[in-house]
Parts: sequence; structure tokens; C-alpha cells
Amino acid sequence: MTYEEAIAYLYRCAPAFHNIGAGAYKEGLANTLALDEHFGHPHRKYRTIHVGGTNGKGSCSHTLAAILQSAGYRVGLYTSPHLLDFSERIRVNGKPIAKDYVAAFVERERSFFEPLHPSFFEVTTALAFRYFADESVDVAIIEVGLGGRLDCTNIIRPDLAIITNISLEHTALLGDTLEKIAGEKAGIIKPETPVVIGETQPETRPVFFTRAQALNAPIVFADNSGLSEKPEVLEMQLKGSYQKKNASTILAAVNVLKRLGYSLSEENIREGFAHVCDLTGLMGRWQQVGTNPTIICDIGHNAGGFQDNIRQLKQQPCRTLRIVLGFVDDKDIRPILNALPKDAVYYLSQPSTHRALKCHTLFALARCYGLTGREFPSVGDAFLTAKNEAAPDDFIFVGGSNFVVADFLQAIGD
Repeated sequence: MTYEEAIAYLYRCAPAFHNIGAGAYKEGLANTLALDEHFGHPHRKYRTIHVGGTNGKGSCSHTLAAILQSAGYRVGLYTSPHLLDFSERIRVNGKPIAKDYVAAFVERERSFFEPLHPSFFEVTTALAFRYFADESVDVAIIEVGLGGRLDCTNIIRPDLAIITNISLEHTALLGDTLEKIAGEKAGIIKPETPVVIGETQPETRPVFFTRAQALNAPIVFADNSGLSEKPEVLEMQLKGSYQKKNASTILAAVNVLKRLGYSLSEENIREGFAHVCDLTGLMGRWQQVGTNPTIICDIGHNAGGFQDNIRQLKQQPCRTLRIVLGFVDDKDIRPILNALPKDAVYYLSQPSTHRALKCHTLFALARCYGLTGREFPSVGDAFLTAKNEAAPDDFIFVGGSNFVVADFLQAIGD
């Protein structure tokens, strides 16, 4: 079995959330526990850090990995979704999982997991945990897939849990209020295990505090930790304005890790922040891919995450702001469309997934909110038109979905 055959098999036989949405979500941990037992509980062979929340999970996970790598640790990193290739999800010291390992794993283990009918994420999580053990990592940073309480990553017993923030997303699965979603995310808080909370609202703070208190888990609220000023003096490779909030969360986490015995110097911290993309392969976070005109892409895709992008877009000095936009069809994008700048030129497209919001539907919705633009059948077509029409002092932004950014990066890489 080749790598390509193995990935095609997984997508065909194990439903993937990023391909089919909520239909791939499996409530409960029975499959995860069965897989974990089969593979000999590999996550117990190394230390772990668990990262959940609505927005910023990937940036925080990658930056912590970069800091730990700079300190000499051998670091596993498990995140989702990927942008260009499945192997991005599972990394050791920034290097994606070996493709022959994936192929051999699927071929060898398919007879075990087929009768379980696991989800794509359940199989992928088992693969990651086993790979990290085989690669003898010192510590693995594990990003929650969806929610927390019933997410299949939640079998680990981490040194530290991190919850970045809460906003309304996946409400059909996690709850339709901030309190309910916070309750699901708080499910990763473990007995007597420190937890760092990045940002809170009046609705969410009591949820986290009550859960931590019940479990005797030391809790740190990063937005009250006095660390909010320090990101101003850090050189950060991630340039999105929202990264300053993520940085406060990361710095609070580093302080806890130091107390737990991790050897992390100020130089390690500076190195991690300054070279996170180089060290871990992170893409799609206010990523600049061109100048004259300036070209930026960002994977922010829900109202909470997109508001920060919109604020930054409105502050960009440029002759004309050109926005290539696309979404998937399971999100309420009306708050995003309402907040987008009315004086920009829009190139309305659809990503190459059957979950895509069709470009003609997006075009009709955009007109209702006073946005002027045209529709395009592909992200590549939309971007190429925007670039051909742009002057050197224009600004082009590409976003709306992980899938849009993936299509864009694929198009410019071809």
C-alpha cells in the first residue's frame, strides 16, 4: 500500500469531519479506548500538553512546540486540519510524519480498526500517539479536535491543559450558548492538573473556575496574569494582531511548565516566537506570500476569529483592498459579512470541498450586506483575477476557511 492509497483508504472508510462536517462526529470514547488498548497506551510513554479552545489552538500549539524545540526537547505535535497534505497533522520537531510509516500503519492495522467503524479523527489520533512513542519524543503537544469532553484526544493525562478562548462554533454539537460550549471545552481539565485559560467572558469564566475547583486543578487566567504587556517586546514571526492575545496565553503556559520542571530560558522563548513557522511548519496565520501588491492569507473562519482579521484589514494602508473570500456551508456567516469593509473589492469564490458554500449563494448574501464583487468558480481563479487587477500598492487578502487557504496555497505552489 502506498501513502496515497493509505490516505484515500482512510477518507473512504473512516468519515472525516473536515470533509463531511457533523456527520463524522462520533460521541463517546469507546473506539478511542479500544484503539488505545490495542496499541499499548502509547501516550503514557511521554509527557503531554493538551490544547483546546475555539480560536488560536493551532498558533498556541505550534509556538509552544517551537519554544520546547529551542530548549532541546524532542517534541511531537498533533494538530488539525491540514492545509496541503495529511502528514502536516503529525510532526516531530517540525518534520511531518514519514509517509511510509502512514502507509505501513494503515496496511498493518486495518483489520483491527475496520470492525470498529472509527471516525477518521479516531484513527488519526491513534496513529499520532503510536508514532510519537515510536519516535521517542520527550513531550507531545496535542490539539483538541472538536470540543473537549468527548474528543478522542481526551484520554491523555497531560502535564498542563490550555483552553485558549470560547466563541460560538459547532453549536449543533457543542451547545448554543457560550456557557454550554465552555462546559464542553472544560472537559479537558483533569484532577490536580494545572490549566491555563487564555481569554474569558462573563459567561465562561465561572464555568472554568467551577470545574477547576471541583477537580482541585490549579487554574491561571492569562488575561489577568500580568503578561499582556510582554508580547509587545517579543519579536513574533506570526504577524496577525490576534497573536498578541495568543502570546499572553503561551507565556502563562510557559510559566506553569517552568514550575513543573521544564527547562525553558528567556532565549528559548524568544527563539520560539521569532521562528515558529520555520521550526514547526505552521502556515495560514496572517501569512504573507507576496509583496507589490501585499498578499496575505489567513484561516480564520468563524465570527470570533474573523473579527480580528477584519480589524486588521481596516487598518491596512493601501490604495485598494481586494478580498478573495469563500466559506463552507455549515456556518452562519452573516455577522462576518456585516462587519467586512464596504469599500473593498470582493472576489467571491468557493473552496474545492463538497461542504463549500456555493459562490452564487455567497454572492447573493454579500450583496445584501453592501459588499461589491464578482463570483468565481474556484479560489485560484478568484485570486488570479485579483492579482491581475491589483496595483503594486494594493492589498490582497485571501480567507474565510481552511479550505480556501489550502486551495490558494496549492494554486500559488503549482
